[in-house]
Amino acid sequence: MQRDDHYDPETICHSAFHASSFLIGNRAPDSPRTCLCVAGSHYVRCSIIRLTPNFAGRTTANTMSKASKIKQFDPNGPGNAQAGIYGLPFTAEESDIVLVPVPWEVTTSYGGGTAQGPEAMMDASFQVDLFHPEFPDLWKRGIAMDEIPAALMEQSDALKKESVHVIDLLVNGGGKGKQERAAKALKLVNEESAVMNDWVEQRTGFWLDQGKLVGLVGGDHSTPLGLYHALAKRHEGFGILHFDAHLDLRRAYEGFTHSHASIMFNALAIPQVEHIVSVGIRDFCEEEARVFAREKLRVRIHRGAELRREQYEGMTWREQCDRIIGQLPEKVHISFDIDALNPSLCPHTGTPVPGGFAFEEATYLLSRLANSGKTIIGFDLVEVTPGPHGDWDANVGARLLWHLCGVLAKAQ
Repeated sequence: MQRDDHYDPETICHSAFHASSFLIGNRAPDSPRTCLCVAGSHYVRCSIIRLTPNFAGRTTANTMSKASKIKQFDPNGPGNAQAGIYGLPFTAEESDIVLVPVPWEVTTSYGGGTAQGPEAMMDASFQVDLFHPEFPDLWKRGIAMDEIPAALMEQSDALKKESVHVIDLLVNGGGKGKQERAAKALKLVNEESAVMNDWVEQRTGFWLDQGKLVGLVGGDHSTPLGLYHALAKRHEGFGILHFDAHLDLRRAYEGFTHSHASIMFNALAIPQVEHIVSVGIRDFCEEEARVFAREKLRVRIHRGAELRREQYEGMTWREQCDRIIGQLPEKVHISFDIDALNPSLCPHTGTPVPGGFAFEEATYLLSRLANSGKTIIGFDLVEVTPGPHGDWDANVGARLLWHLCGVLAKAQ
């Protein structure tokens, strides 16, 4: 399994692989910094000497050229679990598409486990056949998953324990001591979530600057904000095609400024995000309705119930897809929360809602977008949560991820 064992040891906090020790990468090499590190279930102060991450990507002893690997690789054989994602032999450096995993789920308050999503989809990917009628030579482009940062997952687990204090106070109330403890936890979670997003911006930005097509693999839906900022620095304007059961327009849900329920609210703060078109929406609150009313020139909503009603009354899915695509600008990022699908396809996702797309409905819209003449500049796939038994959620996620890679490669 791919891990972050190639990071330069000098960039890592020696006391406990604290995520911040490699999340912030623009400081001088010898600039000391104090950070919070995980020591068991407690936080301790320590000093970091170097903060510049090693962006070398996955390394391999195989010195064959990409062309030689393509010639020798058998796409009909069983997936090699010792190779990269989907059993492919390519490094990140020689791949056209780089997937950046972000194993993070600090603010989820219902179901948990999505931080395990990148690793679970990696494992499930070896069962995916590589021939796709729409993208028959996709594998030859090269697809690689960047290192799965174990330090970030460790940080997520520790901060998740802190967020429990905040949620418990909201649900059950408490006295002064409990309030002070929750306030301290909230401040810490918000600060460290911002650091996580800084890292995502730097990591995805690094690969974008290498000319790669970048997809982010979460983790919860708070994780792609850094990618949106990275794209905003490289494009004058773009839209987001947002697949989700929820609007995600809450302002600092439960007090968490980087909540999974606030990702599109936070995206609206980026001037380069011209339009957000949300599809499959089945659950939202009054606050989100007010945000939509205020931002209706930038936000379009296609509720699941409305889409079904129109179909029952004679409109085709093709017509609906063309209307949705027509509301997007020339450049499009795809944000796909797996709970946009019917819960039978993602039963363990954190906040499932009845209804949702069939798999082929979602992929049809994605393919229609890829063939529309618009440019897809990136994607994120989030909230895939492996269950306690079997790998069904990850199996669906890995196959959707393959299709997302296909449309990203095609729509350039």
